[in-house]
Amino acid sequence: MRILVTGGAGFIGSHYVRSLLGGAYPGYEGAHVTVLDKLTYAGNPANLAPVAGHARFSFVRGDIADPEVVANVVPGHDVLVNFAAETHVDRSITGAADFVTTNVLGTQRLLQAALESDLERFLQVSTDEVYGSVADGSWREDEPLLPNSPYSAAKAGADLLCRAYHRTYGLDVRVTRCSNNYGPYQYPEKLIPLFVTNLLDGLRVPLYGDGLNVREWLHVDDHCRGIHLVLEKGAAGEVYNIGGGVELTNRDLTERLLAAVGAGWDMVDHVADRPGHDRRYSVDSTKIMAIGYEPRVDFDRGLAEVVRWYHDHQDWWRPARRTRPGD
Repeated sequence: MRILVTGGAGFIGSHYVRSLLGGAYPGYEGAHVTVLDKLTYAGNPANLAPVAGHARFSFVRGDIADPEVVANVVPGHDVLVNFAAETHVDRSITGAADFVTTNVLGTQRLLQAALESDLERFLQVSTDEVYGSVADGSWREDEPLLPNSPYSAAKAGADLLCRAYHRTYGLDVRVTRCSNNYGPYQYPEKLIPLFVTNLLDGLRVPLYGDGLNVREWLHVDDHCRGIHLVLEKGAAGEVYNIGGGVELTNRDLTERLLAAVGAGWDMVDHVADRPGHDRRYSVDSTKIMAIGYEPRVDFDRGLAEVVRWYHDHQDWWRPARRTRPGD
């Protein structure tokens, strides 16, 4: 089997590639993996260094929104897993155009190429943010899409294109929507790596608003196992939520991170809330659990391991911090 992984040099995509080539998914030990990645600021070749010399790995640098690149790369593969996306909400607020280009147009380019190349399966990696905000309970997959940021709106647009390509053309498209991810190799603009790397450098950390926004946390390894499970056992045209089952306010998470590095609340800056900031995310994972999914990584253990990873891998994140746009 030949699997094309777009956005495979990013945080989640690279974890999936390393896991796949490392034999984590039985039955796929012989799969050949091609990564297509534009290598924007968040795409890092170092994320793929552990598999760079693997006999069943190849890398192509290119943009999923470039029709010529996509037309050249997609044919010859059996499965496409699309991780490629602009993902940072703050960046989408100040510059939405890149998010529409990559997340919407880029996804459409891939879907069209998959259709024309007669691919067996197309898996779209999406986000719980497409649902908006939920005060009580948890979102099911049939909830309306009510995105509140340019990022989540662009991801919702991609999800709807996936539905259209399945309904109109019969393409086998499956969509996963995950809760907030954490783990090693996450670019240090997201909450957990930003706070950890700042605190390791003796820098203060920004807490939005009252800090009571709630997020459900999911370890990247659990997320990638869920993605692969949907690829194997999911149904064409269906959406599957993937949650970690642990909900925390941003304030609670900040307390845990401060404790993990031995810092106090004097290192926290309370800053103005983000425009359109969703209050609470929570997904109902019943549907994916019915095909065999359950999160395995205990949050406290996973968080401690992540803090230790950033402490021990400063050679990975310090160059990223130096080249972070806007710094």
